[in-house]
Amino acid sequence: VDLVESGGGSVQAGGSLRLSCAATASPYCMAWFRQVPGKEREGLATITRSGTTNYRDSVKGRFTISRDNSKNTLYLEMNSLKPEDTAMYYCAAGQGRRCVWQTPAPYDSWGEGTQVTVSS
Repeated sequence: VDLVESGGGSVQAGGSLRLSCAATASPYCMAWFRQVPGKEREGLATITRSGTTNYRDSVKGRFTISRDNSKNTLYLEMNSLKPEDTAMYYCAAGQGRRCVWQTPAPYDSWGEGTQVTVSS
């Protein structure tokens, strides 16, 4: 599966952004991760093809993951953004049934990333 993210940018703290990830197929599990230089990639949220979602505690209530299977597109709505949300954001896809955000291991397809910068 090929993945292309879009929607990143610069925003002030408290603002919102909506990321999109265009895929060439509709895999069972899709996820959003982010990474800051020098740190490990961290998972944020997952969604199955049927719409079951799971979130990292630090983004629960602020971020919403969704997908449109008819368009093969994944979304991440981000609200109440904080400077610590600044990172490169990646979408990921996995064909297996293990749909978790705690590790990148189950995901075999990754996009190139889109930068999100939140200023205070």
